[in-house]
Amino acid sequence: MAALNFTPSDPSTFMLTGIPGLEAAHVWISIPFSMFYIIGLLGNFMVLFVVGKEQTLHKPMFLLLCMLALTDIGTSTSIVPKALCIFWFNLKGITEGGCLTQMFSLHVVSAMHSAVLVTMAFDRYVAICNPLRYATILTNARIAKLGLVGFIRSFLFILPLPLLLSRLPFCANRIIPHTYCDHMAVVKMSCGDTTVNRIYGLVVAFVVVGLDLMLVALSYGLIIRAVLRISSKKSYQKALNTCTAHIFVMLISCTLSLFSILTHRFGQGITPHVRIILANLYFLIPPMLNPIIYGVKTKELREKMGKYTCRR
Repeated sequence: MAALNFTPSDPSTFMLTGIPGLEAAHVWISIPFSMFYIIGLLGNFMVLFVVGKEQTLHKPMFLLLCMLALTDIGTSTSIVPKALCIFWFNLKGITEGGCLTQMFSLHVVSAMHSAVLVTMAFDRYVAICNPLRYATILTNARIAKLGLVGFIRSFLFILPLPLLLSRLPFCANRIIPHTYCDHMAVVKMSCGDTTVNRIYGLVVAFVVVGLDLMLVALSYGLIIRAVLRISSKKSYQKALNTCTAHIFVMLISCTLSLFSILTHRFGQGITPHVRIILANLYFLIPPMLNPIIYGVKTKELREKMGKYTCRR
């Protein structure tokens, strides 16, 4: 409780409390946090290494897997090191600039992650609905351009968030009951009018996440229509199998994301530590599971990863 009543002497410093109500268990909570983080890093770096080493994997699908791996590394790395500093060393202070930088990088990478998932859905649509034109529609250069467009979109949409916050006055008691600087958590620290910040935050959530989900749903609607027209049972199963990995990744990511967003904005009856744990799991579970899912479901990647693992 002493940490909760502590007011930083530096007026430009925020205090991240970690997980309110579970301060005594921070060391124990850090064990699964660090394990998920390490497993995620190892899996995603393994994907990057194998795809980079194997010329046969220099294809659009595997370049998209590399993009997904990079965003997974970025999202977990944006929050876990600071969270572990809180859990292990009670280092709760973070400067205003550091807080806004963490918030910006976290949301940019998250928006980029969403863009990659949309591109992967489009990749599966072309592979199933236009297989003969796949090589001409989705080249490596075009995938790189789509990745660049996704990054520019994420950067431009998220940039106003820290800029709008930097213009606001903050209260003297700058204690954020969280493990990282989330946009809405920082907005609540302001003593000024935050109407614009709140509205823009909702606009970003609906435009970026909502539009991406609509595009993914559209892609899979067209895929399902094409699959239902296939008469051969073997071809039918093969077409579905090409989508299973992406479907699993989407379900995990979207489920945790929706739980986190809804409980944070509308779950006032839910205890704070449950909301914060759910928010952290969104940035820990998908990065850990995504390389495992694609490693198991993608035959070419599984064989190449097995080759390097057995060699070690």
